[in-house]
Amino acid sequence: MALGDLMVSRLSQSSVTVVTNHRYNDDDCASTHDDSRMSIIASPTVASGSYENLSAATSMAYLPQTLVLCDLRHDASEALDIVQSPRWRLKERMKTGCVALVMCLHITVDPPDVIKISPCATLECWIDPFSMYPPRRALETIGQSLSIQYERWLPRARYKVELDPTKDDVRKLCLSCRKTAKTERVLFHYNGHGVPKPTPNGEIWVYNKNFTQYIPLPVCELDSWLKTPAIYVFDCSAARVIVNAFAELHDGESSGSSGPPKDCILLAACDIHETLPQSVEFPADVFTSCLTTPITIALKWFCRRSLLKEFIDESLIDRIPGRQNDRKTLLGELNWIFTAVTDTIAWNVLPRELFQRLFRQDLLVASLFRNFLLAERIMRSGNCTPISHPMLPPTHQHHMWDAWDMAAEICLSQLPKLFLDPNTEFQPSLFFTEQLTAFEVWLDHGSEHKKPPEQLPIVLQVLLSQCHRFRALVLLGRFLDMGPWAVDLALSVGIYPCVVKLLQQTTIELRQILVFIWTKILAFDKSCQVDLVKDRGHIYFIRFLDSSDAFPEQRAMAAFVLAVIVDGYKQGQESCLEANLIGVCLGHLEATQPCDPPPEPLFLQWLCLCLGKLWEDFVEAQIMGKEANASEKLIPLLSEAQPEVRAAAVFALGTLLDVGFDSGKGVRDEEFDDDENIIIEDIMIKSLLDVVSDGSPLVRAEVAVALARFAFGHKQHLKSVAASYWKPQSSLRTSFPSMAKFHDAGTSTIVSSHMGSLTRGSPDSQPVAREGRISSSLHEASSGPMQGSPLSDDSSLHSDSGIIHDGVNNGVVHQPRPLDNAIYSQCVLAMFTLAKDPSPRIASLGRRVLSVIGIEQIVAASASHTPLAGLVRSSSWFDMHTGHLPLTFRTPPVSPPQTSYLTGLRRVCSLELRPHLLGSPDSGLADPLLGVSGSERSLLPQSTIYNWSCGYFSKPLLGGADANEEIVGQREEKEKFSLDHIAKCQHSSISGINNIPIANWDTKFETGTKTALLHPFSPIVVAADENERIRVWNYEEATLLNGFDNHDFPDKGISKLCFVNELDDSLLLVASCDGSVRIWKDYATKGSQKLVTGFSSIQGLKPGARGLNAVVDWQQQSGYLYVSGESSSIMLWDLEREQLVKSVPSESECSVTALSASQVHGSQLAAGFADGSVRLYDVRTPDLLVCATRPHQRVEKVVGLSFQPGLDPAKIVSASQAGDIQFLDLKITKKTYLTIDAHRGSLTALGVHRHAPIIASGSAKQLIKVFSLKGEQLGIIKYHTSFMAQKIGPVSCLAFHPYQVLLAAGAAGSFVSLYTHHNTQPPR
Repeated sequence: MALGDLMVSRLSQSSVTVVTNHRYNDDDCASTHDDSRMSIIASPTVASGSYENLSAATSMAYLPQTLVLCDLRHDASEALDIVQSPRWRLKERMKTGCVALVMCLHITVDPPDVIKISPCATLECWIDPFSMYPPRRALETIGQSLSIQYERWLPRARYKVELDPTKDDVRKLCLSCRKTAKTERVLFHYNGHGVPKPTPNGEIWVYNKNFTQYIPLPVCELDSWLKTPAIYVFDCSAARVIVNAFAELHDGESSGSSGPPKDCILLAACDIHETLPQSVEFPADVFTSCLTTPITIALKWFCRRSLLKEFIDESLIDRIPGRQNDRKTLLGELNWIFTAVTDTIAWNVLPRELFQRLFRQDLLVASLFRNFLLAERIMRSGNCTPISHPMLPPTHQHHMWDAWDMAAEICLSQLPKLFLDPNTEFQPSLFFTEQLTAFEVWLDHGSEHKKPPEQLPIVLQVLLSQCHRFRALVLLGRFLDMGPWAVDLALSVGIYPCVVKLLQQTTIELRQILVFIWTKILAFDKSCQVDLVKDRGHIYFIRFLDSSDAFPEQRAMAAFVLAVIVDGYKQGQESCLEANLIGVCLGHLEATQPCDPPPEPLFLQWLCLCLGKLWEDFVEAQIMGKEANASEKLIPLLSEAQPEVRAAAVFALGTLLDVGFDSGKGVRDEEFDDDENIIIEDIMIKSLLDVVSDGSPLVRAEVAVALARFAFGHKQHLKSVAASYWKPQSSLRTSFPSMAKFHDAGTSTIVSSHMGSLTRGSPDSQPVAREGRISSSLHEASSGPMQGSPLSDDSSLHSDSGIIHDGVNNGVVHQPRPLDNAIYSQCVLAMFTLAKDPSPRIASLGRRVLSVIGIEQIVAASASHTPLAGLVRSSSWFDMHTGHLPLTFRTPPVSPPQTSYLTGLRRVCSLELRPHLLGSPDSGLADPLLGVSGSERSLLPQSTIYNWSCGYFSKPLLGGADANEEIVGQREEKEKFSLDHIAKCQHSSISGINNIPIANWDTKFETGTKTALLHPFSPIVVAADENERIRVWNYEEATLLNGFDNHDFPDKGISKLCFVNELDDSLLLVASCDGSVRIWKDYATKGSQKLVTGFSSIQGLKPGARGLNAVVDWQQQSGYLYVSGESSSIMLWDLEREQLVKSVPSESECSVTALSASQVHGSQLAAGFADGSVRLYDVRTPDLLVCATRPHQRVEKVVGLSFQPGLDPAKIVSASQAGDIQFLDLKITKKTYLTIDAHRGSLTALGVHRHAPIIASGSAKQLIKVFSLKGEQLGIIKYHTSFMAQKIGPVSCLAFHPYQVLLAAGAAGSFVSLYTHHNTQPPR
């Protein structure tokens, strides 16, 4: 399957992991949360065997397949992964600029230390020197031929030849070459076949002018003439001596200096005690022939050792048709294969840094070392061992030489036919096809922990040719998808220049795979953005983004690539702006037609991120974005189902806000009207305020960052509003003109309660007389004095609004015109909301936002009974007119949140002597961002959505959709357990409850147990107290597994505990009485608990309500969390979307005191009220309310409410505080069909088993009663099983095990007791 099709089929499922019999298909529309969404496909295992008593429909209802809060954003990792800087880039590329060829042959005169055999090798550069006369002519011809052979590898270099030179000739040659090459590398090739072996000191020989003496040339002199960088080739006997001499020379120099080692590379023909081969099988300069004409000598050497020697005339090898650089010819094919083989050998045997230095840094060096591998193979057959510096490991027996031999044999076998019939077509080798197949096999079975694929260099070579390019790109894409380690390997082998060049191709079928490959590369190394812009690669991706035939997932990748290109790179921003990237992105954000398929969330997410990065800190792009009405297209995305899309839209809007620095040098005034800017900014801020209470921390974090940017640009006006926070609570609404509007909007109404608690915690705050309206400009604020808290008893000072001068009046800082005061009031309230967020990270961001307007966090030591958490106004105010100019105000840095401390907020102005700012206009109100120029901006909180989103593309995207077999197996075991025990519960006759507990747990809670919960598949009970301490206990082993605090405000209390995803890796949902919801993972492992998500679930209070008193229930079938309390509605939170999807009017003047969601019907919900009434809702129906009745005669609140066991959607059990338990079937009648007077008042808890026909009620009068669904009392529990038979405490909570007849009871004391029915053991 082509990678494009693969991406379509698999990336479309990337947002969710689809597991067989494990998860429903997501439905994004809130109105369609019905039974079709909750349908279950029972596996064959579940539908057979011991479950015959349960029908398929029953098992489907009892085993919800919904799985929530398991996406990448929920892995509870706050910190981003630390990415190491990539190592694949070469430190610098080198080029060989000059080649010096020194030929010491002295033809017809043999050196005195050489005894030649007969017949003897004579060929030099494939020329017989004795075939020409005079010998000088042969020498010149050989020198010219060697120059031509080198030019094939480096045609643009300068070549200089010295034939039988003197020492002075060599000196002049070397100096001339260094002068020509400048800082480039110089190649020095020495042929010493006509002189003696090098001396033991490593001296080579040259001649005197009359050729009567051999003159030694020390390598130190040679090195001083050529300097570095240089590469030396020594083709002579005992050449290792020269290499050793160079090594000693450089080692001595490097030990005496602190500079970098010299860049000197040496290639030598043989070892110390070896002489060059003299067999006629080889040319005399076999080493040089291997380095300069590898194909010719390799084929001749192979042909003599194969059966082909009987059929092929060796002279044909010298006439192989084609050119080396034309891969469609026989010679080009052989050279291509040879390059691939030698690269592969080097890649697999050399350290990576050495491979890059020798095979990727310099084209000539790479060619010489490829050929050097061949020289080692051939010369070892002649009892010679070529030497190199740096030293290479032996490669002559590498198995890739077998592949070369096979390819050579196939090509050579065609030679006779090609010469006999010139029209015969050359048949290419199957080498690359077979190697790609081998690479594909590795991809099917390889991994990071196995040996890397040895074919990776071959894939690079294949990309150079069109015939295998598409398949190679597909396989390369699969390899890169395996992780950053794979991308690093591919880039290290040299893939990067090739994929850069491929962007110039217009081939349609390559586009999608190239986009995918570039996605993986840029996810690994952002620095490639510079090369892309330099080569105009951004145009390629913009065209792809705007193409009509690309799939949304592929366009998302193109948007990601473009986002990386513009990320923090001004030239990239300018280039993409010029190429109309804004118009292209906004065009895709246009509202789709009803008949169009829904937009892909990943695509929307990256369109927003791309836009945000494009105009981040880039005024021209911001102006163009506003002129193109970008905000109108982005704001609708704030209500999208996927939190990632909402967060990305907030990011894009936030970076579009004016942060107060005019880097455009007047562009703003010239091109964009300030009034228009105010209107647009007003619209954007209002839309951002609507998502302050979004259910996803990912979104709220971006809102906090956006508000910080806004606050930085408008801090004078926001400070004026914030300065009124210390007024008494009765005047709070007067101080905030938009308070009533903000309250009624239902967006962040909880702010008022937070605000109240904060201001009430400020005993030292004093009323301040102030003008009725808040000044809307800096000038007005400066002229409106008011009385403030004194610095000392006799000091009179002005308010903060009268002394704010934060602008640095040097022409750099641009202060935007103010918005409406109502917006500022709402922004301040929103900042307070964020500062008290259930998520610690968001709360920290919120406090940083408040610090921008001069309100800082304070941290006070915690007392066990001190619930102090408030805004404190410091008494330190400074009068600008008293003349104390040496003193300026500075806000202390934000302190990090600590679990053992109580966190508050205060307005603080500390005194600090700063003589270097004498007379500075900055003197006045504390400001943590005081400074000059752009350094202030660095203190603003930074967005994380972009970097976090980039991590998505670093992970495998093409993996199969099949889930981990282990996870599926665990799920099936739990389903089997569940259905087996459900059947037992439904068909068992329970005669009574044993009043002797099977386990007693002293929780050590000082305030008693508030709520308890039994784990369905492990012997675990979870309990919590009023101070929101949570403890997890194993009741079989009687051991405490874990204990932790839900959060740092112990005065709230926990409303309910629930298990989310109980059939999978369950999460612990903890709902606080203040409406905060926190969901934990790994809660049963000591110290390992992690917060998955947290949010405030209630928005809007009834008039006059003192507290929220939240009540919640979780419905796994629908993925809904139902929340209500002192509110006029019941809120439906979709935890998959992390969004409030519906608000159901309660249609009652009383508050909701109990909620119960049906666990078998995903749309059913029952609510009990403070007046004793009960209402049944169906969230699928337009009217929502199905039935309303008042089963309890006395006006007492409903304490407990639950659906009865079974599949009937309208059978309910309700218990009131008066002590009566009512049984209703609302499908038939609104009246009760059974009443149990369980207690005479003081009923505090009701427990209804999910599947067994049994209920339990608890009383403050220290007893528990157990009944059947027919009203029969099955037991009563009054006493602990101790020697003194002490009575149980007032019952606070009751919870049944979902699949066992096992009851957990918590009391006002610290004990939690577990009871079971007669003759039953606890589940194991």
